[in-house]
Amino acid sequence: MLTDLLSIDDLGDNEVAHLVRLAQGYRSRAVVDRPLEGQSVALIFEKPSLRTHLSFDVGVYELGGHSVYLSGEAVGLNSREPAEDIARVVERWCSIIVARVHTHDTLRQLADAASVPVVNALSDEEHPCQAMADLTTIQQRLGRLEGVTVAYVGDANNVARSLALACAAVGARFRIASPEGYGLAHDWVARINARYVGKDMSVACFVEPADAVAGAEVVYTDVWTSMGDERQAAARRKAFEGYQVDEELLSQALPGAILMHDMPAHYGEEVPLGMLTHPRSAAFDQAENRLHAQKAVLRYLATGE
Repeated sequence: MLTDLLSIDDLGDNEVAHLVRLAQGYRSRAVVDRPLEGQSVALIFEKPSLRTHLSFDVGVYELGGHSVYLSGEAVGLNSREPAEDIARVVERWCSIIVARVHTHDTLRQLADAASVPVVNALSDEEHPCQAMADLTTIQQRLGRLEGVTVAYVGDANNVARSLALACAAVGARFRIASPEGYGLAHDWVARINARYVGKDMSVACFVEPADAVAGAEVVYTDVWTSMGDERQAAARRKAFEGYQVDEELLSQALPGAILMHDMPAHYGEEVPLGMLTHPRSAAFDQAENRLHAQKAVLRYLATGE
């Protein structure tokens, strides 16, 4: 049974597929239940958020529970108090801890100390809940996951790493195009390929965006400068010139390919203004599916079902 969700690697392949099916059930309202009835969920957020905060808040409510939002300033993870002490206090009142943190080590500290499940709502290493929403969106739009080719254009950040692991789990091909110095590190390539074992696939890394996009059914991009990297913004804008996903680049994918972006967007950088409302954009479905995917995760953690 899943005890924490810190990484996509905490889920087996069958569990990933099960959670996508469950998320689709919540989306269609074929599944309507309240497994968190009478329970409270702590939302500890060191970083600001729109989609993650709101979707977890609404999701906990729809599952019958009560969410308690705690800002980084209010909690003081590893500044005012050790993360381990915070976990041991919060577990006395809350059934699940959802944490959006600066460093993945903080998540591990919380999970090691807490007797209740801890969910990664974003760290510097991974964003597994986003990846589960992404798989839900691809399944919704294309009708399948196995064999789908996903091309990611941009920085090999936390979103890209979780998405790559998720694609490997369901047998989707993952390609990524990044400027030199901004691609997947060798250890991450090895880790992703370990999930591909037995599926006759491997992650494909490119420098040129067109090489990754050719033949793809999904074209995915994200901001060039993530939260915490703001001091690098000017250098990154220069390094990522030519990596904008515009209509011309999208046209080099397969006919009917969808555009995905986890948002928020930096218009004029990774996408031009208006691209997320393009007829082939699935960005707002992705945003909605955060709710459904996270409800699936919360139910699984609470009940094992």
